[in-house]
Amino acid sequence: MRISIPSIPHEILFAPPALDKITVVDAVLRVSAFISSGKTTLLTGAGVSVDSGIRAYRGHDGRYMNPNYKPIFYHELVDESPKGAAFRQRYWLRSYLGYLPVNNALPNTTHYALAALQHASIIPNIITQNVDGLHHKALALSKFSPMQVQSAILELHGTLHRVRCKYGHLVDRAEFQDSLTSANPQWKSFLDDVQLTGNEPRTNPDGDVEQLGISYEDFVVPDCPTCLHQNQKNNIHKPEVIFFGESIPTEVKERSFKDVENGDRLLLMGTTLATYSAYRLVKHALELKKPVLMINVGPTRADGLPGVEKINIPTGAIIRDVARGVLGNSAIDDPIIREMLNSGVVMPPPADDDDRAPRAVG
Repeated sequence: MRISIPSIPHEILFAPPALDKITVVDAVLRVSAFISSGKTTLLTGAGVSVDSGIRAYRGHDGRYMNPNYKPIFYHELVDESPKGAAFRQRYWLRSYLGYLPVNNALPNTTHYALAALQHASIIPNIITQNVDGLHHKALALSKFSPMQVQSAILELHGTLHRVRCKYGHLVDRAEFQDSLTSANPQWKSFLDDVQLTGNEPRTNPDGDVEQLGISYEDFVVPDCPTCLHQNQKNNIHKPEVIFFGESIPTEVKERSFKDVENGDRLLLMGTTLATYSAYRLVKHALELKKPVLMINVGPTRADGLPGVEKINIPTGAIIRDVARGVLGNSAIDDPIIREMLNSGVVMPPPADDDDRAPRAVG
């Protein structure tokens, strides 16, 4: 089976950089005017979570930070043959080691500024490609009900925080992490050691770590406890994340289109739109004659599309000021909004955290 990894067209990726520059002040004014002009639907990508310490897959030039990155495909993860079992050992060991940094990540200033705009119904719907759950953590300050949160945020590519076995039994990812620990005490010792020494493996946005150069053969993937209670053994599990080669559920696809249709305009943040599931939402908005504004550093799949306006600036540099300007007195008078606009970390990965450049040894 041949499955291609989503990418940005070569002619866009290697096009000469745009010469037009925009100041932070002008960017704040432009985005504020865009948002204030009507109900805005927002589509976010990995760039939004970088200030939370979660590395994006792509750098400012649109290319993969690690040119040797090799994801596990959906058909590999669910394969019931011995080869599939080996893929699952590899995946779940790397996920076991990489999950805690993602689970412990905190929302950054962009997450909270967007949550403030959601709380005020300026941006009623966020469609996110991210699987880290940070939009949910930020919106928790709003005291929205679970149903309101579910309506406000659509996770286009799923979430890392739930795991489902092949028969559909669902378990919380933290609970599954405990099961992995119980089944692999030797790897718990390894994890404790790397955390103690600070030599933690590099974590990808999907909670997977980079190649470790070690054997996965002794890693045990535990059986589903619900299946065991039903007198059947089954250790084929998958996080509720859409893998390469896997289709987005019909209800998620339909809702993503509906969220675009329900907005007056579409705002894009921190995304290259490399995956078609995101890119087609932009095309849908354009077909409906809706204004589209993109905030992203570096090339994207939508560059040059008629009707797409682009601002080449990091979202974290402007979005808190945008929210304060749009919300006006509410930014001071509403205690929830005030707290949101004063919350958030700014902890991006080191500037030299790029596998394309030579790295010092040791």
